[in-house]
Amino acid sequence: MIVGRSVASALAAAAVALTFSSPRATTAFSTQPSRSYANLRRGHPLRATVAEGVDTDAVLPAFDTKEDYVSYLKAAGKLPAGFAVGTATGEFVSVEAPAMGKLPIKATVIHLTEGPTDSWAAVFTSNKFPGCPIKVGKARLSGGHPLQALVINNKVSNVCPGGDGVAAAESVCDAVATSLDLPGGANSVLPSSTGVIGWRLPAKELAEDIVPKAIEALQTGSAFAAAEAIMTTDRYPKLRSKTLSDGTRIVGIAKGAGMIEPNMATMLAYIMTDAIIGKSKLQAMLSEACNRSFNSISIDGDESTSDTCVAIASGLKPLSSEEEFQSALFDITRGLSADLVRNGEGTGHVIRVKIENFPGSEYDARRLGRHLVNSPLVKCAISGNDPNTGRIAGAIGSFMGKFFSGESVDDMSLTLGGRTIFDNGKFVLEGDAVENELSGHMADAQLGEEDDYPKHQKFVEIGIDFGGSGSDVTVLGSDLTKEYVAVNADYRS
Repeated sequence: MIVGRSVASALAAAAVALTFSSPRATTAFSTQPSRSYANLRRGHPLRATVAEGVDTDAVLPAFDTKEDYVSYLKAAGKLPAGFAVGTATGEFVSVEAPAMGKLPIKATVIHLTEGPTDSWAAVFTSNKFPGCPIKVGKARLSGGHPLQALVINNKVSNVCPGGDGVAAAESVCDAVATSLDLPGGANSVLPSSTGVIGWRLPAKELAEDIVPKAIEALQTGSAFAAAEAIMTTDRYPKLRSKTLSDGTRIVGIAKGAGMIEPNMATMLAYIMTDAIIGKSKLQAMLSEACNRSFNSISIDGDESTSDTCVAIASGLKPLSSEEEFQSALFDITRGLSADLVRNGEGTGHVIRVKIENFPGSEYDARRLGRHLVNSPLVKCAISGNDPNTGRIAGAIGSFMGKFFSGESVDDMSLTLGGRTIFDNGKFVLEGDAVENELSGHMADAQLGEEDDYPKHQKFVEIGIDFGGSGSDVTVLGSDLTKEYVAVNADYRS
Protein backbone atom coordinates (compact mmCIF):
# COMPACT_ATOMS: atom_id res chain seq x y z
CA MET A 1 0.00 0.00 0.00
CA ILE A 2 1.33 3.45 -0.94
CA VAL A 3 0.45 6.46 1.19
CA GLY A 4 0.28 9.42 -1.19
CA ARG A 5 0.22 13.09 -0.37
CA SER A 6 -3.54 13.25 -0.21
CA VAL A 7 -3.82 10.43 2.32
CA ALA A 8 -0.95 11.72 4.43
CA SER A 9 -2.44 15.19 4.38
CA ALA A 10 -5.77 13.79 5.47
CA LEU A 11 -4.07 12.02 8.37
CA ALA A 12 -2.32 15.18 9.42
CA ALA A 13 -5.53 17.15 9.12
CA ALA A 14 -7.31 14.59 11.27
CA ALA A 15 -4.62 14.98 13.90
CA VAL A 16 -5.17 18.72 14.19
CA ALA A 17 -8.90 18.96 13.69
CA LEU A 18 -10.53 21.29 16.16
CA THR A 19 -13.37 18.99 17.19
CA PHE A 20 -13.98 15.27 17.23
CA SER A 21 -16.85 12.88 17.77
CA SER A 22 -14.74 10.71 20.08
CA PRO A 23 -15.56 10.92 23.79
CA ARG A 24 -11.83 11.39 24.40
CA ALA A 25 -11.69 14.42 22.12
CA THR A 26 -9.53 17.39 23.05
CA THR A 27 -9.07 20.75 21.43
CA ALA A 28 -6.11 21.31 19.15
CA PHE A 29 -4.02 24.48 18.96
CA SER A 30 -5.30 25.53 22.36
CA THR A 31 -3.13 28.15 24.04
CA GLN A 32 -4.53 27.35 27.49
CA PRO A 33 -2.54 24.89 29.63
CA SER A 34 -4.26 22.58 32.06
CA ARG A 35 -4.53 24.15 35.52
CA SER A 36 -2.32 21.55 37.21
CA TYR A 37 0.34 21.83 34.52
CA ALA A 38 0.34 25.61 34.66
CA ASN A 39 0.98 25.41 38.40
CA LEU A 40 3.79 22.91 37.94
CA ARG A 41 5.39 25.01 35.24
CA ARG A 42 5.26 28.18 37.36
CA GLY A 43 3.69 30.28 34.64
CA HIS A 44 5.60 29.00 31.62
CA PRO A 45 3.35 29.11 28.55
CA LEU A 46 2.26 25.70 27.29
CA ARG A 47 1.58 24.82 23.67
CA ALA A 48 -0.97 22.08 23.02
CA THR A 49 -0.85 21.53 19.29
CA VAL A 50 -2.22 18.07 18.46
CA ALA A 51 -5.45 16.46 19.50
CA GLU A 52 -6.96 13.11 18.58
CA GLY A 53 -4.44 10.96 16.73
CA VAL A 54 -4.39 7.65 14.94
CA ASP A 55 -2.22 4.63 15.63
CA THR A 56 0.70 3.43 13.55
CA ASP A 57 0.07 0.30 11.54
CA ALA A 58 1.71 -2.94 12.72
CA VAL A 59 3.47 -2.95 9.33
CA LEU A 60 4.06 0.60 8.18
CA PRO A 61 2.81 1.43 4.69
CA ALA A 62 5.11 2.47 1.87
CA PHE A 63 5.62 6.20 1.41
CA ASP A 64 6.07 8.36 -1.68
CA THR A 65 8.00 11.17 0.04
CA LYS A 66 9.63 12.15 3.30
CA GLU A 67 6.78 14.60 3.84
CA ASP A 68 4.28 11.73 3.68
CA TYR A 69 6.24 9.80 6.30
CA VAL A 70 6.54 12.79 8.63
CA SER A 71 2.83 13.56 8.30
CA TYR A 72 2.00 9.96 9.11
CA LEU A 73 4.12 9.96 12.29
CA LYS A 74 2.84 13.33 13.43
CA ALA A 75 -0.73 12.10 13.08
CA ALA A 76 0.11 8.95 15.04
CA GLY A 77 2.21 10.65 17.70
CA LYS A 78 -0.49 11.96 20.03
CA LEU A 79 0.94 11.81 23.56
CA PRO A 80 -0.77 9.75 26.26
CA ALA A 81 -2.56 11.72 28.96
CA GLY A 82 -0.22 13.28 31.52
CA PHE A 83 2.84 13.74 29.28
CA ALA A 84 4.53 16.74 27.70
CA VAL A 85 7.69 16.88 25.58
CA GLY A 86 9.96 19.73 24.63
CA THR A 87 13.15 19.99 22.59
CA ALA A 88 15.80 22.61 21.94
CA THR A 89 19.10 22.97 20.10
CA GLY A 90 22.30 24.66 21.25
CA GLU A 91 26.03 24.65 20.67
CA PHE A 92 29.17 23.57 22.51
CA VAL A 93 32.89 23.24 21.92
CA SER A 94 34.38 19.87 22.76
CA VAL A 95 37.18 19.99 25.33
CA GLU A 96 38.68 16.94 23.67
CA ALA A 97 38.56 18.30 20.11
CA PRO A 98 38.33 22.11 20.23
CA ALA A 99 39.64 22.46 16.67
CA MET A 100 36.28 21.15 15.47
CA GLY A 101 34.77 24.44 16.64
CA LYS A 102 31.15 24.88 17.71
CA LEU A 103 29.07 21.75 17.36
CA PRO A 104 25.28 21.37 17.58
CA ILE A 105 23.66 19.48 20.44
CA LYS A 106 20.01 18.84 21.23
CA ALA A 107 18.16 18.30 24.49
CA THR A 108 14.79 16.64 24.94
CA VAL A 109 12.68 16.81 28.08
CA ILE A 110 9.79 14.42 28.78
CA HIS A 111 7.65 15.67 31.66
CA LEU A 112 4.90 13.96 33.62
CA THR A 113 2.54 16.86 33.98
CA GLU A 114 0.34 15.51 36.79
CA GLY A 115 3.08 14.60 39.24
CA PRO A 116 5.71 11.91 39.87
CA THR A 117 5.10 8.22 39.24
CA ASP A 118 6.43 5.06 40.86
CA SER A 119 5.34 3.11 37.81
CA TRP A 120 8.39 3.12 35.61
CA ALA A 121 10.73 0.43 34.36
CA ALA A 122 14.05 0.35 32.57
CA VAL A 123 16.48 -2.02 30.89
CA PHE A 124 20.07 -0.91 30.43
CA THR A 125 23.15 -2.01 28.50
CA SER A 126 25.28 -4.85 29.86
CA ASN A 127 28.43 -3.26 28.39
CA LYS A 128 31.20 -3.18 31.04
CA PHE A 129 31.95 0.44 30.15
CA PRO A 130 28.49 1.96 30.64
CA GLY A 131 27.80 5.64 30.20
CA CYS A 132 27.51 7.84 33.28
CA PRO A 133 23.75 8.33 32.68
CA ILE A 134 23.43 4.52 32.84
CA LYS A 135 25.05 4.57 36.28
CA VAL A 136 22.65 7.29 37.41
CA GLY A 137 19.68 5.44 35.91
CA LYS A 138 20.57 2.16 37.59
CA ALA A 139 20.84 3.99 40.92
CA ARG A 140 17.43 5.59 40.39
CA LEU A 141 15.91 2.21 39.51
CA SER A 142 17.45 0.26 42.40
CA GLY A 143 16.67 3.08 44.82
CA GLY A 144 12.99 3.01 43.92
CA HIS A 145 12.89 6.73 43.20
CA PRO A 146 9.67 8.05 41.63
CA LEU A 147 10.19 9.84 38.32
CA GLN A 148 8.61 12.99 36.96
CA ALA A 149 10.91 13.82 34.04
CA LEU A 150 13.43 12.41 31.59
CA VAL A 151 16.17 14.43 29.92
CA ILE A 152 18.00 13.21 26.83
CA ASN A 153 20.88 14.78 24.91
CA ASN A 154 22.48 13.72 21.67
CA LYS A 155 25.99 14.31 20.26
CA VAL A 156 27.90 13.38 23.48
CA SER A 157 27.33 10.06 25.25
CA ASN A 158 29.13 10.93 28.53
CA VAL A 159 30.93 7.57 28.62
CA CYS A 160 34.18 7.31 30.62
CA PRO A 161 34.93 11.02 30.15
CA GLY A 162 37.65 13.04 31.77
CA GLY A 163 36.28 14.71 34.88
CA ASP A 164 33.19 13.57 36.77
CA GLY A 165 30.60 12.38 34.25
CA VAL A 166 28.10 11.30 36.91
CA ALA A 167 28.20 14.77 38.49
CA ALA A 168 27.72 16.30 35.04
CA ALA A 169 24.64 14.15 34.40
CA GLU A 170 23.26 15.00 37.84
CA SER A 171 23.76 18.72 37.22
CA VAL A 172 21.60 18.50 34.10
CA CYS A 173 18.95 16.60 36.08
CA ASP A 174 19.07 19.31 38.74
CA ALA A 175 18.53 21.98 36.07
CA VAL A 176 15.41 20.15 34.88
CA ALA A 177 14.10 19.72 38.42
CA THR A 178 14.72 23.36 39.26
CA SER A 179 13.11 24.71 36.09
CA LEU A 180 10.02 22.52 36.56
CA ASP A 181 9.95 22.92 40.36
CA LEU A 182 9.79 19.16 40.81
CA PRO A 183 9.10 18.14 44.43
CA GLY A 184 11.42 15.13 44.10
CA GLY A 185 14.35 17.22 42.90
CA ALA A 186 17.06 15.78 40.68
CA ASN A 187 16.32 12.24 41.91
CA SER A 188 13.01 12.40 40.04
CA VAL A 189 14.76 13.03 36.71
CA LEU A 190 16.26 10.23 34.59
CA PRO A 191 19.13 11.23 32.24
CA SER A 192 20.18 9.68 28.93
CA SER A 193 23.00 10.62 26.58
CA THR A 194 24.03 9.39 23.15
CA GLY A 195 26.80 10.36 20.78
CA VAL A 196 30.59 10.43 20.83
CA ILE A 197 32.18 8.17 23.45
CA GLY A 198 34.92 9.67 25.63
CA TRP A 199 33.92 13.31 25.41
CA ARG A 200 32.91 15.35 28.45
CA LEU A 201 29.24 16.26 28.63
CA PRO A 202 28.76 20.01 28.03
CA ALA A 203 26.76 20.19 31.24
CA LYS A 204 26.97 23.96 31.63
CA GLU A 205 25.56 24.62 28.15
CA LEU A 206 22.82 22.04 28.66
CA ALA A 207 21.86 23.16 32.17
CA GLU A 208 21.97 26.92 31.60
CA ASP A 209 20.83 27.28 28.01
CA ILE A 210 19.49 24.26 26.14
CA VAL A 211 17.43 22.51 28.84
CA PRO A 212 15.58 25.73 29.83
CA LYS A 213 14.73 26.29 26.17
CA ALA A 214 13.45 22.72 25.88
CA ILE A 215 11.25 23.29 28.91
CA GLU A 216 9.92 26.50 27.40
CA ALA A 217 8.97 24.42 24.35
CA LEU A 218 7.05 21.76 26.31
CA GLN A 219 3.79 20.77 24.64
CA THR A 220 1.21 18.05 25.30
CA GLY A 221 0.36 17.32 21.68
CA SER A 222 2.74 15.01 19.84
CA ALA A 223 5.80 12.89 20.62
CA PHE A 224 7.17 13.46 17.11
CA ALA A 225 9.48 16.33 18.08
CA ALA A 226 11.13 14.13 20.70
CA ALA A 227 11.53 11.26 18.22
CA GLU A 228 13.32 13.67 15.90
CA ALA A 229 15.48 15.42 18.50
CA ILE A 230 17.06 12.29 20.01
CA MET A 231 18.57 11.23 16.65
CA THR A 232 22.31 11.19 15.94
CA THR A 233 23.30 9.46 12.68
CA ASP A 234 19.70 8.25 12.31
CA ARG A 235 18.31 9.03 8.89
CA TYR A 236 14.74 9.54 10.08
CA PRO A 237 12.68 9.55 13.30
CA LYS A 238 11.04 6.39 14.64
CA LEU A 239 7.69 6.36 16.45
CA ARG A 240 5.06 3.70 17.16
CA SER A 241 1.68 4.05 18.88
CA LYS A 242 -1.22 1.91 20.02
CA THR A 243 -4.58 2.74 21.60
CA LEU A 244 -6.15 -0.05 23.62
CA SER A 245 -9.85 -0.92 23.60
CA ASP A 246 -10.32 0.81 26.98
CA GLY A 247 -8.81 4.08 25.68
CA THR A 248 -5.42 3.78 27.36
CA ARG A 249 -2.57 4.69 25.04
CA ILE A 250 1.04 3.66 24.48
CA VAL A 251 3.50 5.73 22.43
CA GLY A 252 7.12 4.75 21.88
CA ILE A 253 10.06 6.54 20.28
CA ALA A 254 13.57 5.25 19.60
CA LYS A 255 16.91 6.26 18.14
CA GLY A 256 19.82 4.22 16.90
CA ALA A 257 21.51 3.56 13.58
CA GLY A 258 24.97 2.21 14.35
CA MET A 259 26.66 0.36 17.23
CA ILE A 260 23.49 -1.73 17.36
CA GLU A 261 23.50 -5.17 18.88
CA PRO A 262 21.51 -4.59 22.05
CA ASN A 263 21.92 -7.01 24.89
CA MET A 264 19.81 -5.69 27.75
CA ALA A 265 19.13 -3.62 25.47
CA THR A 266 23.84 3.38 20.00
CA MET A 267 20.06 2.58 21.10
CA LEU A 268 17.66 4.63 23.19
CA ALA A 269 13.92 3.91 23.47
CA TYR A 270 11.23 5.61 25.53
CA ILE A 271 7.74 4.21 25.94
CA MET A 272 5.00 6.36 27.47
CA THR A 273 1.58 5.23 28.64
CA ASP A 274 -1.29 6.70 30.62
CA ALA A 275 -2.35 3.31 31.99
CA ILE A 276 -2.50 2.46 35.67
CA ILE A 277 -0.08 -0.45 36.03
CA GLY A 278 2.14 -1.67 38.84
CA LYS A 279 5.89 -1.07 38.76
CA SER A 280 6.90 -4.73 39.06
CA LYS A 281 4.41 -5.77 36.40
CA LEU A 282 5.65 -3.07 34.02
CA GLN A 283 9.28 -4.09 34.61
CA ALA A 284 8.52 -7.74 33.86
CA MET A 285 6.62 -6.83 30.70
CA LEU A 286 9.34 -4.48 29.49
CA SER A 287 12.12 -7.01 30.08
CA GLU A 288 10.24 -9.67 28.13
CA ALA A 289 9.38 -7.22 25.35
CA CYS A 290 13.06 -6.25 25.02
CA ASN A 291 14.09 -9.90 24.75
CA ARG A 292 11.62 -10.43 21.93
CA SER A 293 12.51 -7.27 20.03
CA PHE A 294 15.54 -5.11 20.80
CA ASN A 295 17.61 -8.13 21.85
CA SER A 296 16.79 -9.78 18.53
CA ILE A 297 18.36 -7.22 16.20
CA SER A 298 21.85 -6.39 15.03
CA ILE A 299 23.20 -3.84 12.57
CA ASP A 300 26.94 -4.16 13.15
CA GLY A 301 27.45 -6.51 16.11
CA ASP A 302 28.65 -3.78 18.49
CA GLU A 303 26.77 -3.28 21.74
CA SER A 304 26.52 0.35 22.76
CA THR A 305 27.72 1.73 26.07
CA SER A 306 24.52 3.77 26.35
CA ASP A 307 21.67 1.39 25.47
CA THR A 308 18.55 2.30 27.44
CA CYS A 309 14.91 1.37 27.19
CA VAL A 310 12.49 3.08 29.57
CA ALA A 311 8.76 2.56 30.04
CA ILE A 312 6.92 5.08 32.18
CA ALA A 313 3.25 5.37 33.13
CA SER A 314 1.40 8.51 34.17
CA GLY A 315 -1.27 6.31 35.77
CA LEU A 316 -4.24 8.43 34.75
CA LYS A 317 -6.45 5.78 33.11
CA PRO A 318 -7.69 2.41 34.45
CA LEU A 319 -6.38 -0.59 32.56
CA SER A 320 -9.00 -3.21 31.78
CA SER A 321 -6.71 -5.94 30.42
CA GLU A 322 -3.06 -6.55 31.27
CA GLU A 323 -2.92 -9.12 28.47
CA GLU A 324 -4.00 -6.54 25.89
CA PHE A 325 -1.48 -4.07 27.31
CA GLN A 326 1.34 -6.59 27.12
CA SER A 327 0.44 -7.47 23.53
CA ALA A 328 0.40 -3.77 22.59
CA LEU A 329 3.75 -3.22 24.32
CA PHE A 330 5.23 -6.07 22.30
CA ASP A 331 3.84 -4.54 19.12
CA ILE A 332 5.45 -1.20 19.98
CA THR A 333 8.89 -2.66 20.74
CA ARG A 334 8.86 -5.02 17.76
CA GLY A 335 7.92 -2.14 15.47
CA LEU A 336 10.61 0.16 16.86
CA SER A 337 13.28 -2.54 16.66
CA ALA A 338 12.46 -3.14 12.99
CA ASP A 339 12.54 0.62 12.38
CA LEU A 340 16.01 0.83 13.96
CA VAL A 341 17.43 -1.76 11.58
CA ARG A 342 15.74 -0.27 8.51
CA ASN A 343 17.16 3.15 9.40
CA GLY A 344 20.63 1.74 10.15
CA GLU A 345 23.73 3.54 8.99
CA GLY A 346 24.04 2.77 5.29
CA THR A 347 21.46 -0.01 5.40
CA GLY A 348 20.53 -1.19 1.92
CA HIS A 349 18.65 -4.36 2.91
CA VAL A 350 16.93 -5.51 6.09
CA ILE A 351 17.45 -9.23 6.74
CA ARG A 352 14.77 -11.19 8.61
CA VAL A 353 15.88 -14.60 9.88
CA LYS A 354 13.14 -16.91 11.14
CA ILE A 355 14.55 -19.84 13.11
CA GLU A 356 12.31 -22.79 13.94
CA ASN A 357 12.85 -25.85 16.14
CA PHE A 358 16.30 -24.77 17.32
CA PRO A 359 17.79 -27.48 19.61
CA GLY A 360 18.31 -25.14 22.52
CA SER A 361 16.92 -22.10 24.32
CA GLU A 362 15.43 -18.99 22.73
CA TYR A 363 18.49 -17.12 23.96
CA ASP A 364 20.81 -19.41 22.02
CA ALA A 365 18.53 -19.35 18.99
CA ARG A 366 18.85 -15.56 18.99
CA ARG A 367 22.63 -15.96 19.23
CA LEU A 368 22.56 -18.05 16.07
CA GLY A 369 20.42 -15.47 14.30
CA ARG A 370 22.77 -12.64 15.27
CA HIS A 371 25.79 -14.72 14.25
CA LEU A 372 24.28 -15.11 10.80
CA VAL A 373 23.28 -11.49 10.24
CA ASN A 374 26.65 -10.32 11.59
CA SER A 375 28.65 -12.42 9.13
CA PRO A 376 30.55 -9.94 6.89
CA LEU A 377 30.41 -12.42 4.01
CA VAL A 378 26.63 -12.83 4.29
CA LYS A 379 26.14 -9.08 4.67
CA CYS A 380 28.22 -8.25 1.60
CA ALA A 381 26.53 -10.87 -0.56
CA ILE A 382 23.10 -9.52 0.32
CA SER A 383 24.29 -5.95 -0.28
CA GLY A 384 25.17 -6.95 -3.83
CA ASN A 385 21.95 -8.94 -4.40
CA ASP A 386 24.19 -11.98 -4.79
CA PRO A 387 22.45 -15.23 -3.72
CA ASN A 388 25.69 -16.80 -2.46
CA THR A 389 23.77 -19.29 -0.35
CA GLY A 390 26.89 -21.19 0.68
CA ARG A 391 27.79 -18.28 2.95
CA ILE A 392 24.49 -18.68 4.82
CA ALA A 393 25.00 -22.40 5.36
CA GLY A 394 28.64 -21.82 6.28
CA ALA A 395 27.77 -19.29 8.96
CA ILE A 396 25.16 -21.61 10.47
CA GLY A 397 27.56 -24.55 10.41
CA SER A 398 30.28 -22.46 12.06
CA PHE A 399 27.99 -21.49 14.94
CA MET A 400 26.67 -25.01 15.46
CA GLY A 401 30.15 -26.51 15.33
CA LYS A 402 31.49 -24.09 17.94
CA PHE A 403 28.59 -24.06 20.38
CA PHE A 404 26.33 -27.06 19.67
CA SER A 405 28.72 -29.65 18.29
CA GLY A 406 26.69 -32.49 19.79
CA GLU A 407 23.50 -31.53 17.97
CA SER A 408 22.59 -32.99 14.60
CA VAL A 409 21.88 -30.71 11.63
CA ASP A 410 20.85 -33.60 9.38
CA ASP A 411 17.21 -32.49 9.33
CA MET A 412 17.94 -28.79 8.84
CA SER A 413 16.42 -27.01 5.86
CA LEU A 414 17.00 -23.48 4.58
CA THR A 415 14.83 -21.12 2.60
CA LEU A 416 15.62 -17.80 0.94
CA GLY A 417 12.72 -15.66 -0.16
CA GLY A 418 10.40 -18.59 0.59
CA ARG A 419 12.22 -20.94 -1.80
CA THR A 420 13.98 -24.02 -0.37
CA ILE A 421 17.71 -23.75 -1.01
CA PHE A 422 19.04 -26.51 1.27
CA ASP A 423 17.47 -29.79 2.40
CA ASN A 424 18.62 -33.27 3.43
CA GLY A 425 22.22 -32.07 3.62
CA LYS A 426 22.29 -30.77 0.04
CA PHE A 427 21.74 -27.47 -1.77
CA VAL A 428 18.74 -27.22 -4.09
CA LEU A 429 19.88 -24.58 -6.58
CA GLU A 430 19.90 -26.01 -10.08
CA GLY A 431 19.28 -23.64 -12.98
CA ASP A 432 19.46 -19.96 -13.86
CA ALA A 433 15.78 -19.54 -13.03
CA VAL A 434 16.47 -20.24 -9.35
CA GLU A 435 19.49 -17.93 -9.34
CA ASN A 436 17.47 -15.13 -10.92
CA GLU A 437 14.56 -15.67 -8.53
CA LEU A 438 16.80 -15.43 -5.46
CA SER A 439 18.65 -12.40 -6.76
CA GLY A 440 15.34 -10.78 -7.65
CA HIS A 441 14.05 -11.34 -4.13
CA MET A 442 17.03 -9.44 -2.71
CA ALA A 443 16.75 -6.65 -5.27
CA ASP A 444 13.06 -6.22 -4.49
CA ALA A 445 13.89 -5.64 -0.81
CA GLN A 446 16.64 -3.11 -1.54
CA LEU A 447 16.59 0.35 0.02
CA GLY A 448 18.57 3.47 -0.78
CA GLU A 449 21.62 3.65 1.47
CA GLU A 450 21.04 7.36 2.10
CA ASP A 451 17.21 7.46 2.06
CA ASP A 452 15.84 9.90 4.61
CA TYR A 453 12.56 8.01 5.02
CA PRO A 454 11.53 4.33 4.79
CA LYS A 455 10.19 3.77 1.29
CA HIS A 456 8.95 0.25 2.04
CA GLN A 457 8.89 -2.46 4.72
CA LYS A 458 10.30 -5.40 2.76
CA PHE A 459 12.86 -7.92 4.03
CA VAL A 460 15.38 -10.38 2.67
CA GLU A 461 13.73 -13.47 4.15
CA ILE A 462 15.89 -16.34 5.45
CA GLY A 463 14.28 -19.39 7.04
CA ILE A 464 16.12 -22.00 9.13
CA ASP A 465 14.23 -25.10 10.31
CA PHE A 466 16.08 -27.72 12.33
CA GLY A 467 13.16 -30.18 12.25
CA GLY A 468 11.76 -31.91 15.28
CA SER A 469 10.89 -29.56 18.12
CA GLY A 470 12.66 -26.67 19.80
CA SER A 471 12.79 -22.89 20.08
CA ASP A 472 11.37 -20.44 17.54
CA VAL A 473 12.71 -16.88 17.21
CA THR A 474 12.99 -14.09 14.66
CA VAL A 475 16.13 -11.96 14.33
CA LEU A 476 16.62 -8.85 12.20
CA GLY A 477 19.86 -7.58 10.71
CA SER A 478 21.22 -5.43 7.91
CA ASP A 479 23.67 -5.69 5.06
CA LEU A 480 27.08 -4.00 4.87
CA THR A 481 27.53 -1.15 2.42
CA LYS A 482 30.08 1.48 1.42
CA GLU A 483 27.83 4.09 3.02
CA TYR A 484 28.14 2.38 6.43
CA VAL A 485 31.91 2.63 6.19
CA ALA A 486 31.73 6.26 5.07
CA VAL A 487 29.47 7.27 7.96
CA ASN A 488 31.63 5.60 10.59
CA ALA A 489 34.90 6.83 9.10
CA ASP A 490 33.75 10.41 9.75
CA TYR A 491 31.36 9.97 12.68
CA ARG A 492 32.49 12.73 15.06
CA SER A 493 32.19 15.58 12.57
